[in-house]
Amino acid sequence: MEKYKQILDQLRNGELRSVEISKSDYLSFREALVNDPQFKHFRGEAKQGGNIIFTFLQAPRT
Repeated sequence: MEKYKQILDQLRNGELRSVEISKSDYLSFREALVNDPQFKHFRGEAKQGGNIIFTFLQAPRT
């Protein structure tokens, strides 16, 4: 889970523009995601096949 927290920090800091999470890793990643204080700033876009691309938004989603 620590590696997922690091990925979230990299998205937040602009070191990464986006990250693609595989379907098999999603539940582990989600645990770190929902516990992040800026949870509403992350956007996930599902792709065909089950992979999800996450990006960080400056304004929280509603």
